[in-house]
Amino acid sequence: MAAATRVLQKVMSPSLVVILGATGTGKSKLAIEIGKRLNGEIISADSMQVYKGLDIITNKVTEEEQAQCLHHMISFVDPLVSGYTVVDFRNKALSLIEDMHRRQKLPIIVGGTNYYIESILWKVLIDPGQGSDTESKGDVASKSKAELEKLGGPELHRWLKEVDPDMAAILHPHDARKIARSLQVFMDTGVPHSRLLEEQRGQDGGGCLGGPLRFQNPCIFWLHCKTNALDERLDKRVDQMLSLGLIDELKDFHQRFNEKKIKENSQDYQHGIFQSIGFKEFHQYLTASENISQEERDKLKIEGVLLSVSPDTSILKV
Repeated sequence: MAAATRVLQKVMSPSLVVILGATGTGKSKLAIEIGKRLNGEIISADSMQVYKGLDIITNKVTEEEQAQCLHHMISFVDPLVSGYTVVDFRNKALSLIEDMHRRQKLPIIVGGTNYYIESILWKVLIDPGQGSDTESKGDVASKSKAELEKLGGPELHRWLKEVDPDMAAILHPHDARKIARSLQVFMDTGVPHSRLLEEQRGQDGGGCLGGPLRFQNPCIFWLHCKTNALDERLDKRVDQMLSLGLIDELKDFHQRFNEKKIKENSQDYQHGIFQSIGFKEFHQYLTASENISQEERDKLKIEGVLLSVSPDTSILKV
């Protein structure tokens, strides 16, 4: 912590601080210490922590930690809202950063979700246009991104080939979400997504990764930890989550929000907070019939725990 503070003190007036790295490397703790010592405020760049609920499984900072340094962008989006995007995050975060600069506070971005951080650091997103001609877009024009995704990758890819062959050549035919995003960009702007990205890269300061840096002189800490120490730390975190009431949190959240979506046949675990790793893995347990035996119920619970902490789908990756 002290070393990081000394680095910052040597940097000439950083416009903002970014802290990223693997789960368990100490990002939140470092952010709080920097915030306390250098008059900063913290912006959480985590795509799951923006939603209300599931505080344990998404590993939100505690109230005590938030009291040490002001935090923003945590628990402010209704979990039933599926349309919250990285553009929404970027717009709110940039407004907060502007306000912090005006109040002479140091913005500290902590992630979390790397593409959220990228949207702040670089001009890499395409903003929707106004008044574009939709007549030439055919059946695609009348559909939202969520509706497009339901059509499936191959069908979407066929449409993308028609309006943006360059982007279609880059995206896999089964990557429905990215294809739908490119189609929506075309729907909103009337310009192929690939052309807009090329124009962005051509701006002063732009490059192969996208547009230019948004803020001059940012200070970025990318935290690392020895594998053995990190594994031990993460094992302890799982135990702590369970002791804090992880299972009860899942049950409560399911009854308040997820049960409603399942009854409406609208739950696919592909949008919003329902993507949280560790929640969908308990689907069978949470939706089990009241008629099953306690032994069967306990078995489903254990299966959910094992799926949630497996190397490929760990809740610690949230």
